[in-house]
Amino acid sequence: MRHSIGVRTTQDSTWRAGRFWWDATTAMNPHVYPLRAVIFDLDALTDIECEGHRVAFNAAFAAHGLDVQWSVGRYRKLLALSDERQRVSAELRKRGIATECDVLTELLADEIYATKTMMFDELISDADLAPRPGLVDLVMDAFAAGVWVGVVTNGPRRWAEPVIRHLVGDGLVETVVTADDVKMPMPDREAYQNVLWELGIPAENALAITGSASGLRAATTTGLPTIVITGDGVPTIPAAVAVRPGYDGNEPLRITDCQRMHGHWWAAHQRSAA
Repeated sequence: MRHSIGVRTTQDSTWRAGRFWWDATTAMNPHVYPLRAVIFDLDALTDIECEGHRVAFNAAFAAHGLDVQWSVGRYRKLLALSDERQRVSAELRKRGIATECDVLTELLADEIYATKTMMFDELISDADLAPRPGLVDLVMDAFAAGVWVGVVTNGPRRWAEPVIRHLVGDGLVETVVTADDVKMPMPDREAYQNVLWELGIPAENALAITGSASGLRAATTTGLPTIVITGDGVPTIPAAVAVRPGYDGNEPLRITDCQRMHGHWWAAHQRSAA
């Protein structure tokens, strides 16, 4: 079942005709895979970690009577820990809070995490999240080129769709796969597989853009060449096709760049498999 935000509806029945690769009227060169879709994860659309999760954690600390407020810099360092509870435990130990017993530290971390999760759902709808600079230009570029845009997220549909609509606008995102649509969250590959299924294309015709380690792992295990948007700093990420601080800058990312990187990745992939 397709879940979309403002799906392109102009002459919809005509537009959808022949959309599956097996319905194509022209035989596809087996050595060339045209780029037909770009799949973003929500972290690639906006810095939801620092502007969403960090804010909710700070509110949770305050709710538990703790004088802990994570700065953007501190939170970025803690992102090296993939588990959110581990980030809280690390902060509690660093500050000497509840260190007399590891079990009590973990219990407190669990309570703070549970409070944060509840608060996040309440705060995110009102958060003034901004799209990453240059994102909208890339999405508009993809739309003009006839390349579909999909989005995956571990968040529930009740707040994910309004946030994505706020960030990208109406009519530009073809399909959205949320936590409500999968059995296993990212880094499991199920979300990306669902997007491909809904678009009716194989992995060879898609490129992923992610802003998170879990998104990178999920995309690469699905067989998708992947661009990583890091925000501050550009670390070395061997699994990525490209690593960029953002979409803008002296050389903004455009759909032609995505098509070129996608083609080069598959050419190299085929040579290594030969």
